[in-house]
Amino acid sequence: MATAMVISSANSLLAMLNEPHPHLKVHALSNLNAFVDNFWPEISTSVTLIESLYEDEEFDQRQLAALLVSKVFYYLGELNDSLSYALGAGPLFDVSEDSDYVHTLLAKAIDEYAALRSKELNREAVKVDPRLEAIVERMLDKCILEGKFQQAIGIAVECRRLDKLEEAITKSDNIQGTLSYCINISHTFVNLREYRREVLLLLVKIYQKLPTPDYLSICQCLMDLDDPEGVVSILEKLLRSANKDEALLAFQIAFDLVENERQAFLLNVRDRLPEPKLKPSEVPQHGSSEPVGAQNQEVNAGSDQTSPSEDVSMADEANTPVSNVMDPAEVTYADRLVKVKGILSGETSIQLTLQFLYSHNRSDLLILKTIKQSVEMRNSVCHSATINANAIMHAGTTVDTFLRENLDWLSRATNWAKFSATAGLGVIHRGHLQQGRSLMAPYLPQSGAVGGGSPYSEGGALYALGLIHANHGEGIKQFLRDSLRSTNVEVIQHGACLGLGLSSLGTADEEIYDDVKNVLYTDSAVAGEAAGISMGLLMVGSGSEKASEMLAYAHETQHEKIIRGLALGIALTVYGREEEADTLIEQLTRDQDPILRYGGMYALALAYRGTANNKAIRQLLHFAVSDVSDDVRRTAVLALGFVLYSEPEQTPRIVSLLSESYNPHVRYGAALAVGISCAGTGLSEAISLLEPLTSDVVDFVRQGALIAMAMVMVQTSEAIDPRVGNFRRQLEKIILDKHEDTMSKMGAILASGILDAGGRNVTIKLLSKSKHDKVTAVVGLAVFTQFWYWYPLIYFISLAFSPTALIGLNADLKVPKFEFLSHAKPSLFEYPRPITPPAAASAVKAPTAVLSTSAKAKARAKKEADQKAASAEKLPNEESSSGAPNSGTGKSSAEKDGDSMQVDSPVEKKPEAEPSFEILVNPARVVPAQEKFIKFLEDSRYAPVKLAPSGFVLLKDLRPTEPEVLSLTDTPSSMASPSTASTTGQQGQASAMAVDEEPQPPQPFEYAT
Repeated sequence: MATAMVISSANSLLAMLNEPHPHLKVHALSNLNAFVDNFWPEISTSVTLIESLYEDEEFDQRQLAALLVSKVFYYLGELNDSLSYALGAGPLFDVSEDSDYVHTLLAKAIDEYAALRSKELNREAVKVDPRLEAIVERMLDKCILEGKFQQAIGIAVECRRLDKLEEAITKSDNIQGTLSYCINISHTFVNLREYRREVLLLLVKIYQKLPTPDYLSICQCLMDLDDPEGVVSILEKLLRSANKDEALLAFQIAFDLVENERQAFLLNVRDRLPEPKLKPSEVPQHGSSEPVGAQNQEVNAGSDQTSPSEDVSMADEANTPVSNVMDPAEVTYADRLVKVKGILSGETSIQLTLQFLYSHNRSDLLILKTIKQSVEMRNSVCHSATINANAIMHAGTTVDTFLRENLDWLSRATNWAKFSATAGLGVIHRGHLQQGRSLMAPYLPQSGAVGGGSPYSEGGALYALGLIHANHGEGIKQFLRDSLRSTNVEVIQHGACLGLGLSSLGTADEEIYDDVKNVLYTDSAVAGEAAGISMGLLMVGSGSEKASEMLAYAHETQHEKIIRGLALGIALTVYGREEEADTLIEQLTRDQDPILRYGGMYALALAYRGTANNKAIRQLLHFAVSDVSDDVRRTAVLALGFVLYSEPEQTPRIVSLLSESYNPHVRYGAALAVGISCAGTGLSEAISLLEPLTSDVVDFVRQGALIAMAMVMVQTSEAIDPRVGNFRRQLEKIILDKHEDTMSKMGAILASGILDAGGRNVTIKLLSKSKHDKVTAVVGLAVFTQFWYWYPLIYFISLAFSPTALIGLNADLKVPKFEFLSHAKPSLFEYPRPITPPAAASAVKAPTAVLSTSAKAKARAKKEADQKAASAEKLPNEESSSGAPNSGTGKSSAEKDGDSMQVDSPVEKKPEAEPSFEILVNPARVVPAQEKFIKFLEDSRYAPVKLAPSGFVLLKDLRPTEPEVLSLTDTPSSMASPSTASTTGQQGQASAMAVDEEPQPPQPFEYAT
């Protein structure tokens, strides 16, 4: 240390390097290495001399010379040269040294190595320097040795070293937690789809080796790997288990898989589940040669008439006479199999959601009444928007009271407005699979009827059937196919195509595809647009060669509407394909036709949905500022919302400059991008960015900003963010303003519907709880944004709605009544209060004139009251210390009457502290922001199979001998359609719900079997 204080120059040490004796050179190098931090400018002048020492193979301390040169180059900012010499330093480059030099070079080494490994695995001719590999391996070994497993996993994943990844996971002290972390980073940071599959395969292999495998996580990975067989083997094992809890786990896995909305995969799993085994020596006694499971499968095949609950009872009946054919274990398996198939087909969750949304509906009909009264009759855009808002507000609740109460007003809808109004019923009754067709019967095309109803209402009804059966179309697609084939009316074809696309979403059904393609080839603009979208919906994510077929036709046709439908359809086919879609995206984005470039933006959005991929973001930003077409620029910005929805907090930052663009189309795109990626988050930065856009100078920008704001604020209460209340008042002001532009008025009406969507019990959610994309939701929002050109597509937003509920289920998939805790103030998450009738508001319009004499009198009275209150404080009155703050409140002298006055007075009740928690009863509304406060009570009869704050949760019954009380026993009966004169008792109930604090109990009804 003494030398360090004396030395003031490195010249003497540098001179030693010219000495012939090697010991002197080594001495000089050692000291220069020690002082390089201070004297690197001087040493850099002799760097050539030191390099020559490294290159001299006879010199013993070559590695020391390399280390010194590396440090000099590091200080000169030449990191590539620095790393090259650090590799030459061998073990002298100490990876455990805690210095900026080592940290920087290690990061550089990992980046270099990762880039080389990536090229190597892509079969490019590259050679990885073994010295570089050695440094990375030393770094990985050090992390594993020191217990920094997450760091080791990060490096191993980035460097594509699956061997080291496996080592890091298996040596960690919490393997389950490490695996969860690994799944998370594989979704967040692994940009290449193929490599992600390799990582997930490894994770599944490690999971399966564990003594108690996490089957929930394994099945999610297997779904990503598109391995239905793997899921089937796990489900079968759990269903056949003698342990009841394992059967519950199988049901939970099925519900979690259903949440990701991959219809084709789920049906594949369902159909591969093995049937119960019969004893070979015996034959069934009930007169059928089929095994019971096969009959149950038929029962559960999604017919229009049978509900999931009926399926179970029918299965039970079928099982009774067969006990002598199957052993008890097979009977149990058969019963569980029926239940799990009901879940996988989506029917069970749809039925429960339908019951929840119906029983908890809190729509405020007064909002719709206000909108209806303020909309001018001749303004068909706002008239249609009001019908849309009603459908969105009551999505999935089956409550169509507003329509039935306003039949005259509704009948003013003509042509496409009539199409839209009829289709709206599909949104209201979404999921009503059993009665869907009978509900729409008055509007559907009648076979053999000559000159029947309006083609617009018939087409709308077919579209409505698609919305009712969206992503669950087994029971309806044949009817829709027949309807499509039996008509040449383009409006009806339009509705049938949309209906087929919705009901067969992502199934890649070749026969349906051919039917729709035949409609496309008729070259009718109206039917062709829907056919193009429908082909995309059918082939979602298939990445098939169908896209090139569609692109070829888009170049042939002269109709802009058809090209636009096909552009969106092509984008849907590459959903989630990431780098596999790059060739097609390149083809679309270089096309001369701006409509196809516009399709290229959607293709980028959907291929890289939720990946936050830097390459995709760069491409979209490039088109957002450079394309000559406003359409393309608007869509490029909007598409950022889809790429970034997994990291919503990034979006406002990325589009903030674009939201101030001179081009209104770019501003509109920025608003919707924030709306899409931050939907349902209530994110403060998103609201701050959208606020100025809601009062933009251009009407359609205001429209986009209002819709986006509603999407962000859905399920956010005024107590959490006061701006929610301000926004509601702003919407009302725009709707009531006679001079407001039609476009922004339409935006305000739609925003009112979205804010209170699904009876105030749904949010917009693009990610499931397992952080997978919800296919139907993402596709729904993508087609919804197309409403810029075609208003009937507004209804696609309903596909993105997720119920905000915790629904606990027992082993029979019934909803038992039990309590759980929300550890937060009730006011934070309560329903919005019903609005007051306008009459009450009008009473306080005129400001009251205040006379100077009355002002003086008031001041005198206040002074006297204050004096009395002060004298009351001085008295040794025990009553005043009872906790009611009575000092300085300026109340009348009646307060002196004592205790009873203070207790009974409603004014005195106000200061009572709000409780810090709330007891909720299953099933309960649990909004996303509330999830972190949900706790299960310790002494509860029920315990969850998997701790989850919302969604469908399977419950273990800890006291099975006690009788159970069930909730959700009411099923929405087949409600009369608006055209029917007779109204059920539900009409009164629905309107009561809109005003009362608590929903009324349902009216008695008979369930038609």
